[in-house]
Formats: sequence, C-alpha cells, structure tokens
Amino acid sequence: MWPYLISKARAGGLDAIDTYVFWNLHEPQQGQYDFSGRKDLVKFIKEVHAQGLYVCLRIGPFIESEWTYGGLPFWLHDVPGIVFRSDNEPFKYHMERYAKMIVKMLKAEKLYASQGGPIILSQIENEYKNVEAAFHEKGPPYVKWAAKMAVGLQTGVPWVMCKQDDAPDPVINACNGLRCGETFSGPNSPRKPAIWTENWTTVYQVYGKETRSRFAEDIAFHTALFIAKGGSFVNYYMYHGGTNFGRTAAEYVPTSYYDQAPIDEYGMLRQPKHGHMKELHASIKLCRKPLLSSKWTNFSLGHLQEAFVFERNSHECAAFLVNHDGRSNATTVHFKGLSYKLPPKSISILPDCKTVAFNTAQVSTQYGTRLATRRQKFDSIEQWKEYKEYIPSFDKSSFRANMLLEHMNTTKDSSDYLWYTFRFHQNSSNAHSVLTVNSLGHNLHAFVNGEFIGSAHGSHDNKSFTLQRSLPLKRGTNDVSLLSVMTGLPDGGAYLERRVAGLRRVTIQRQHELHDFTTYLWGYRVLFF
Repeated sequence: MWPYLISKARAGGLDAIDTYVFWNLHEPQQGQYDFSGRKDLVKFIKEVHAQGLYVCLRIGPFIESEWTYGGLPFWLHDVPGIVFRSDNEPFKYHMERYAKMIVKMLKAEKLYASQGGPIILSQIENEYKNVEAAFHEKGPPYVKWAAKMAVGLQTGVPWVMCKQDDAPDPVINACNGLRCGETFSGPNSPRKPAIWTENWTTVYQVYGKETRSRFAEDIAFHTALFIAKGGSFVNYYMYHGGTNFGRTAAEYVPTSYYDQAPIDEYGMLRQPKHGHMKELHASIKLCRKPLLSSKWTNFSLGHLQEAFVFERNSHECAAFLVNHDGRSNATTVHFKGLSYKLPPKSISILPDCKTVAFNTAQVSTQYGTRLATRRQKFDSIEQWKEYKEYIPSFDKSSFRANMLLEHMNTTKDSSDYLWYTFRFHQNSSNAHSVLTVNSLGHNLHAFVNGEFIGSAHGSHDNKSFTLQRSLPLKRGTNDVSLLSVMTGLPDGGAYLERRVAGLRRVTIQRQHELHDFTTYLWGYRVLFF
C-alpha cells in the first residue's frame, strides 16, 4: 500500500512524509536486526523520494505514539542497572548504538538531503519535557547528551526535539498539540524556525471511551494561524494512521489507529477533511513568494480580529485575516481599503492581499461515506473449525514460584497471555467462599476446576481492577486458574522499566476465614497464539 498511500498524501498537497523508526520492530532481540518486508525502512524512504516528496525521520528511539512499549524493545528491560530515558550509562549506550546503526544505514544509501536524498529533518527523543522533572538531576544532562549525540552523527540536516522548549543548540525545539498557533512560545533561538511536529487531526481511540474527532475547519484554522505567525513546518499527526497489526498497539489501544485522519485506516479519503486540507495547502502555496521573502507584520482589525501581512513590494504581498471570535455571527473587517466578511473562528487567506483564495470555515468538499459490501459468506459448517483452549491446572503448569510473578517480566513480550494457577483443599462441600483478585491489567478470566466463573478488566485511565466472585467449590482438591491478559504494553511515562502488570493479590474468603494466596505456591503457563 505504500505507493498508493504516498500518492494520496501528495495529491492532498503534502510536501513531506513524516515517519517514526520503530526500535522494537528492527531489533526485537539484542543484536538481531530486521528490515524485511513492511519493516524495510530504506525501501519506504526511497518510495517517498520517487514520488517527489521529502522525508522527516523521527528516530526516537523512544517514540510513544500509542505503540507498544513506546517503541523500545523489551529486552532493554533486563539490561542490568538500566533506567530508560535518563542520564544512565546502560541506556545511553544502547540508544547511541541504535541511532548510529540507523544513521549509518541511511547514509550508505545517500538518503539525507546533504547527500542529495529526501531526508530534510530528524528527531531525537519524543516529548521528553513531559517526564523530565521525574528524573530530577538525571533529566537535564540526558537532554544535553541526546542533542550532542544526535548532532555528532553528522547527517547534514537539522535535528528537532518536540515539546522540549530548552532544546540545546543547534537542535530545534518544536510544538505538539491541537493549537500550536496559540500555545507555542516560539523557537528558543532566532536562528531556529518555528516547527509544529504534531498537529493532531483527531483524538486517538482507546478501549472504553467514546470516539472523538476533530473538524476539518478547526484543523485548517490552527494550521493557517501557525503559518501566519511565521511557522515554516506543520506535520499532521496522523495524516494516515492505518492499522496496528499483531501486537504493536500500546495498552488499551485498538488495532484501528487514527481512522478519522484525512486518509482513513483503509487508505480511503476521509471527506471533507482531506479535501478541505488540500484547498488550504494550495492557497498557502499561492503565498509562497511573500512567505519566503518577507517579514510579517501584525496589526489589529477589531476587538478579536487581526491581520498578518507578508509584503515585500506591491507585487509580492500575502495576508491572513483572522477572526478569533467564535460566536455565531460573521464579522466585517476593513483591510487595504476593502471590506471582508469573516465567518466566526476563521481565517481568510489573500495570496495577493486583495482576493480571498480560501477561508478555513467555509468547506466546499462534500462529506464522504464509507460503505462495506459483503464479499464472502461463511454459512456452512465446512468453512469453520473449532478451537478449544485447554484450561491448565496446577499439575500441568510450566513452572512454579512462591509468589505472584509480574506479568510483563514473565512473558518478556512474547505473549499477551499468562496463566496463574494454584490448588487448595476444601474439607466440606457447599461452603460459601468468595474469590477476590486484584490486578493491574489488563483483563482477567477466572476458572475453578475447569469451569468459567467470571471476567473483569481495567481501563486506559484506571488500570487497576478487582474481580470478586462466589466459588463453586467441591470437597477435596480444587484447581483455580486465572488467565491474565494484556492489551499491549505501556507506551509512556517516567521509569517505564519499573511499570508492573498482572495479578497483585489473590484471596479466598471462607465463612469467617480469609486465606491470602499471594505468597502461595503458584504454577504458571505462558499462552501463545
């Protein structure tokens, strides 16, 4: 799908394709690299180049992006003494080794703009300012080290740090968010351009929450405002999100990713978002000469109205007339002797300082519909096969421990599923007993003597949950089997290597007796699909 998707992006008026580099895809085991198939980074960049577009490469290596473990390979978790994303020698060693490997590979293919290739910008780290304070004195030195390390790779193109206002020279500080034209404090040096690395086209979906989108008019308004204020780079996150295949999504993130982007999950145009943004891009490009050759001036047109003007001479002039008033009535403003009617919360773009080429609130593209058609019916028994999952008992467990093991450290990212099993003796039958299980994620299915008794799950905002069920016990030996299920690994936050999941406490209440099985002898089995 790469050629098709890239062509749709180009048709939408984009000049560059921005992509992450996924460390856990490319080095799933330490020292074992994989750039085959859909992981072929060089092939992807060359395809972008072939279609006449530039590339912005976000190496990370930490990327977050609702991607499992934030893009870090899980084997890092077991490196002795490691603390992710801090002034920590083991982490810096592996981060630098990986970054050098990626840059060396791309240099060998002459893919940087300094070599005649398409890569014009690279990113190191990702939104580190969100967690920097948690690392105390180990945070600021890491930022300086990461910047120096990246620049030292000598790619010949600029480096950027997003949401890092104090990005060390010459690394460019950049903005992420919905309204960077309003919220961005600007470059931290006059030698740096204003860059918006993530203009969110919608709100990514998580399990348990309603779908939220972003209107095309709002995206257009804030994009135009950022350009009007001297912005030189806007990256849409996402322009196409696609599908999180396999187990690549982070915790509580579904396989469908940014389906409400201008190009939807399946590669179809999301209208009117795609068409409206295409018209915006075309109108901005009509302003190319004055935007690139003039300094902008700003002055008021009213209480909540203003103009941003790029004028070199009488022949090169472009203006952005902004109405910040979001009320229902349009506002008339006067500019260079002419009157202009501005709809609420909108920007009119005048490539010649006279004629309106585009207004962000006036959508001419028709709304699109997406229809599903049936291609095949599975209506005969011969087309189906039944799969029965074996419910393990304590005797059939793969290994044992005198405690509840942490889920992620046990499965090592090889599976989302971990069976916890134990057995205990019941002296009498029909005695009322209650099983209580406290877990940190993400789902739990409980079985007693092979029979299902209930499920429970957490949520994206509250991972902790409790399952409590009456136990149908028999006299003699009873087997309790608890299937802990994760829906992706966490993708962000400080001290990611310390995050825990799975069962934390298990008790059985029998009449007036509370039996705590947390430090009991447990059997374990990792389940693979």
